[in-house]
Order: sequence, then C-alpha cells, then structure tokens
Amino acid sequence: MGKKKKFETKRFLPKIHVKKGDTVRIMAGADKGTEGEVLEVFRDKYRAIVAQANLVLKHKKPTETSEGGIVEEPASIHISNLMVVANGTASKVGRKLNDAGKLVRYSKKTGEEIK
Repeated sequence: MGKKKKFETKRFLPKIHVKKGDTVRIMAGADKGTEGEVLEVFRDKYRAIVAQANLVLKHKKPTETSEGGIVEEPASIHISNLMVVANGTASKVGRKLNDAGKLVRYSKKTGEEIK
C-alpha cells in the first residue's frame, strides 16, 4: 500500500479560520504584508489560494478557448500564514453564539462579527 496523506488518518478535518471570499493579510513569506481575497480553500492540505499573492509562472498549452504560453497564476499558501482582515485590521478569529443561537465567527481584536 502507498503512503497515507497527512490528514487521511484523522476522522474529522481541522476547523479553519479562513473562508472563501474573506479578505486576508499574509503574515509570513515573500508576500508578507499584502492583502487579498481568498479564492479557494483546500481543507485537506490546510492551504488557501489568495488573489494576486504568491504568483508563480505556469507553462500552459494552447486550447480552443485560450492562448498558450507562460502565465502568472497564484499558488497556494499555508493557512497558518494568513490572518483575516475585518474593518481594516488583521486579527485572530474566534467562534461564539450570537443572539439567535447560531455559531458565528468574530474578530478577537474588535469583538465584531465577521460576515
């Protein structure tokens, strides 16, 4: 049998503080300090793709709909290097019950709910 992936042996995937559509700030790496929108989240790999960050060069073949050539695309970033930006400030994310009894995300720095 082949090797198992890191999270395959666990019964449940870990909770992630970042969702698709969130504005995040990159806290480490070559793009440190840049902000962008989360385009996609990979829960099993614990990584996310952020728009206009961690750009890499991809060699694409031409197709009927697009030209080929060398194209810049965003690559994934580990989620531990991202912080959610709410109202212009980056902060940690917590979870709490709101008045309706629903579990919502909130900014630990300001205490406001994150939509």
